[in-house]
Amino acid sequence: MKRIIDGAAATGLMEPLTALVVKAGEAILAVNRAAMRVEGKQDGSPVTEADLAADRIIAEGLAQLAADVPTLSEERTQFASPPFQGSFFLIDPLDGTKEFVAGRDEFTVNLALVTEGVPLLGIVSAPALGLLWRGVIGRGAERVSFEGTTIGAPEPIHTRKFPAQGAPWIAAVSRSHGDPRSEAFIDARPNAVRKTVGSAVKFGRIAEGSADIYPRFGPTSEWDVGAGAAVVTAAGGRVTDGKGGELRFGQRSDSGFIIPEFIAWGDPQAVDRS
Repeated sequence: MKRIIDGAAATGLMEPLTALVVKAGEAILAVNRAAMRVEGKQDGSPVTEADLAADRIIAEGLAQLAADVPTLSEERTQFASPPFQGSFFLIDPLDGTKEFVAGRDEFTVNLALVTEGVPLLGIVSAPALGLLWRGVIGRGAERVSFEGTTIGAPEPIHTRKFPAQGAPWIAAVSRSHGDPRSEAFIDARPNAVRKTVGSAVKFGRIAEGSADIYPRFGPTSEWDVGAGAAVVTAAGGRVTDGKGGELRFGQRSDSGFIIPEFIAWGDPQAVDRS
C-alpha cells in the first residue's frame, strides 16, 4: 500500500531528517580528499568514497525513520521502481562531487520528500560551510547553522521580490555547468549580475533572498533539484521548467530521472513577466 505524507507529517519528520543529513555531512568531511579514490560512473560523473559513505548513513537512517516510504538515491538507482505512487524520499548524498574533489567547500547533501510527484519537504546541507537550508511547502523555510552534529537555532528565511526597474538581477550560476541558453536568459535580465555558486547551494541563496534567479537550460537529474525546489518554494519562490510549467518528480517509468531544464525564481510573479 502506498503511503502519502502530508505537510503536517512532513513537519514532524523535519528534525530527525535534519539530524540525519548533518550526520551524512560529517561522514563526508571525515574523508581525506587528498588520498581518496575517485571513480567514474557510466554517465561520466565522478563518485567517491564520500558519496557512498553519506548514502549509506542516509539509507540506514531512513530505514529506521520511515521504512515504508520508498527511496530514490543517486547512488542506488538500480533499486528504484518508478513511477512512484504516494510519497518517496529523493536523495543526492553528495551534490557537487566535482567541487568536493577540487577541494572547494560548496558541495551539499540533498534530501527531499516528494508526495504525488511534487517535492514537499527539502533539506540542502552544505557541511563545509556549516549551513543548511530547509523547508516544508506551506509551512515556511529556514536557514540553520551547525558545527559537527550540533545544530543551532533556525532562522526563518524568505525569497525576495524581483528587482525594481533599473536595479540589477542577481543570477546564481554554476561553476561547472554553463550553457549558452542559460547565459542568454541571464543576459535578458536588466543589469544582470552573476554570482558563481557550486552545487545546490544556489537554491539556498535563492531561498534566503540573496539571489533572484537560477536558470539551468541543460539536463540534470531529479535528485539535483528536488530538495532545492522544495526549499525555494517553501521560502516563497517557485521552480519551473524552462517554459514556466510545473516540474514532476518520480513519475517516469524509465530509468533516466532526467530534468531537461529548470528555472528557480525568487519571486513567483517574475515567471509571468519573463
